[in-house]
Amino acid sequence: MNNQRLTQTQRQELKLSPQQIQLMKLLQLPLIELEQRIKEEMEINPALEDVRDNDYDDNEPTVDEPTDDDNGENDDYNDDEVDFSKDDEFDINDYLSEEDLEDYSYKLQANNYSGDDDDYEAPIANEETFQDYLNQQLAYHDLTEKQLEIGQYIIGNLDDNGYLNRPVANIVDDMLFTMNVSTTEEEVTEVLRIVQQLDPPGIAARDLQECLLIQLKRLQEDNPFHKDYSLSMTIVKDFFEEFTKKHYDKIAKKLEVSNRDLKAALDEILKLNPKPADASTSSTKNIHYITPDFFVFVRDGKVELSLDGRNAPELRVSKSYLKMLEEFSNSKDNRGKQEAVQFVKQKIDSAKWFIDAINQRQNTLYITMKAIADIQKDYFLTGDETQLKPMILKDVADKVGLDISTISRVANSKYVQTPYGTHLLKFFFSEGITNQEGEEVSTREIKKILKDAVDNEDKANPMTDEQLMVVLKEKGYPIARRTVAKYREQLGIPVGRMRKTI
Repeated sequence: MNNQRLTQTQRQELKLSPQQIQLMKLLQLPLIELEQRIKEEMEINPALEDVRDNDYDDNEPTVDEPTDDDNGENDDYNDDEVDFSKDDEFDINDYLSEEDLEDYSYKLQANNYSGDDDDYEAPIANEETFQDYLNQQLAYHDLTEKQLEIGQYIIGNLDDNGYLNRPVANIVDDMLFTMNVSTTEEEVTEVLRIVQQLDPPGIAARDLQECLLIQLKRLQEDNPFHKDYSLSMTIVKDFFEEFTKKHYDKIAKKLEVSNRDLKAALDEILKLNPKPADASTSSTKNIHYITPDFFVFVRDGKVELSLDGRNAPELRVSKSYLKMLEEFSNSKDNRGKQEAVQFVKQKIDSAKWFIDAINQRQNTLYITMKAIADIQKDYFLTGDETQLKPMILKDVADKVGLDISTISRVANSKYVQTPYGTHLLKFFFSEGITNQEGEEVSTREIKKILKDAVDNEDKANPMTDEQLMVVLKEKGYPIARRTVAKYREQLGIPVGRMRKTI
């Protein structure tokens, strides 16, 4: 028997409106992306204008500054003012004719070109890729057509660092199934040796060991009488594992060489480039610039904060659309204009909301950064990282009365320019720990002391984590060894054995 039945339940759900979602997205955007987002909004909504980009008189009122002449009628329209009649006939194209559109300052397309103007198109820069550079070198070798295809395929499989991570056997299968070229592992290996002769040295190596050996052999060939690289090649070829683990004593003992000779050989290895492709492609890589959202200045012992003006552009609703809506409202002929009025009102509403969202974004950014500056005042006055106080997202959220997720969106994507450098806002956040005196200090202060201790240690006998733990304890920070190891890893500092030098 089927026991299906209807039940009624009641529950609470929190759903964000589309406008709230858009506001969160605007808040998270960095400054450069915000400018692009504003341009996109102006393109899709002709009722939105940037005051700096229009031809209006400076004395003309904006949406936020109504005058006595318009009495705010253009800003706060009333739906009751428009009387729609479905029976009347009205052609919207007659009302918005080409002649009427000439009266409006806003146009969808600029008409400031003449027939005598030159139709100039900017040339597109064509940069040579790293693969093109290698293929050009390969073409100078005396190769058969089949060898050239193999060489080009090998070059096409190099990673960003210039390594060949594809096994030779797989290359043989790939060429057979994708290019219908039958070859053998011996033929591919032979061409690979030729590719490895190209510049930069070390290219097309299958691992770091082979990369270093290729470079050392090239150096020996270029300097056969001036320098001997045999010891360096022996270390890389026969003692590579000991070299990577910095077991220098074992290497010196097995090779029966002095520490002086061993150090000289190791110095030559350390001069080599472990990523040969980087040296050739660095000139063509894009340079990323940081545009700060905030500026912090110190004047007369006081911290002053300013927000980049591009975070709050002077946007307003198009006067053309406001006048258009007013004319629709005052028109006696209501026939057929309902859709047009609804379109104009929708665009005006959307423009007003976007302006409010930008203003709210500006206010949220400012009060968040102001709270951070107040909490970290000692750092902004001195520039000393040890003066940073413990601060988490909740501390700022409680101070400004906003949600933690809102503070997180601001902190994860915004930069501030200070007299001591430009930092991501996340730089000022850190957890706290209690020292021997019972005071809560920032973990960043402990990391700074830890880094200074490592920088000033004896590199021939670097300190272990236990020794670093003792150093911190002597300075008043009783921290466990595993915590020292965690902070050391967060700072990118290797273990003591890997920091050892001769």
